[in-house]
Amino acid sequence: MNSRTSSKLTIPHLYDPASTLVGILDQLSPDKPTQGRKIALILHGSGGHKDYLFQKRLALRLPMDSFRFDFRGCHESTGTWRQGGLNDDVDDLRVVTDYLKSKYGYDVDLVVGHSRGSIVGMKWICSTEEGQRVSAFINVSGRCRMKKIYDSKLYHNGSKDFEENGYTVWRPTVARKVLELKLYPEDFRMFAEFDTSFVWDQFPKPTDVLTIHGLSDAVVPPYDAIIYSKALSRRRPGTHSLYLVEDADHNFTNRQDEVVDVILEWWQAHLHKDLATGIWTAATDIRGKL
Repeated sequence: MNSRTSSKLTIPHLYDPASTLVGILDQLSPDKPTQGRKIALILHGSGGHKDYLFQKRLALRLPMDSFRFDFRGCHESTGTWRQGGLNDDVDDLRVVTDYLKSKYGYDVDLVVGHSRGSIVGMKWICSTEEGQRVSAFINVSGRCRMKKIYDSKLYHNGSKDFEENGYTVWRPTVARKVLELKLYPEDFRMFAEFDTSFVWDQFPKPTDVLTIHGLSDAVVPPYDAIIYSKALSRRRPGTHSLYLVEDADHNFTNRQDEVVDVILEWWQAHLHKDLATGIWTAATDIRGKL
C-alpha cells in the first residue's frame, strides 16, 4: 500500500521578514522518523511555480521524500520577486534547507532545477557545506552565459518601453493567472552580471550531474548545455551525463513525462553507481526515431 502523503508548509523567512515561502513536502513514509532521511529539492524557474511543468509529476514518482516550493513573490509565497534577484533566490533556498534540517532532520541528497532554478541550485551547492554533500544534481534548461539575456525576446520587446517608461511589463501566466511584473534595465543588468564561472572550479567533485536540454529551446541556447558539460565533465569521481531532446522547447511542452522518465532512470543508475561521463542514452531506442 502506498502511504505517500503531501503536506503544505509555510516557512518564515530568516533574511526577509516580508517574505514567507510556501511549499509541498511529499513523504513516502510519513509515520517514520525523518532524522537523517534523504530528501530531494525541486526548483522552478522564472515565471513558474512549484507545481508547473514536470515538477509535481516528478515529486509524485520519485522514490524518496521531496520538497518543492515557490520562490519569494511567486505564486503562493509572499515577498517581492526580482528578475535580477538571483541571490535572493539563493537565500530562499538557504532558508528552506535550514528549515528542513532543523524541523525534520532531513539531509538534502538530490537537487533538481529548471532554468533559473538550475542556476540557483548550482550556486547553493557550490557555496554551502550542505550543498557540498549533495550526491546528485539535475540541470534542466539551465542558462550558463548570463549576458545572453540581452539577446532574449523579453529584453528586445521591452526596449521601447525602457526608453518611454523606464521599465517594461512582463505578463507571464502563473497557475492559470496572468501576472504583471515590472522589469527595469537594472534587473537585466544584475541578471547578466551574475557570475556562473564558479561551476568550473567550485562544484563538488563527487557529485553526479545530469544536464537535460531541448534542442529547440528559444529561451536558453542549447549550447549552454555543452558548456556545462565541458565544465562538469572534468571532475572525478563525479560524472556528468548530457541528454539532448530533439524538437523540445525550453519548457519541454508535451514532453514533460519524458523528462521525468529520464530523470528516474538516471537516478537509479546513480544509486547503483553505474554512471559514466558522456552522452546519456535513455531506455528509449533512438534508432526508432531516425
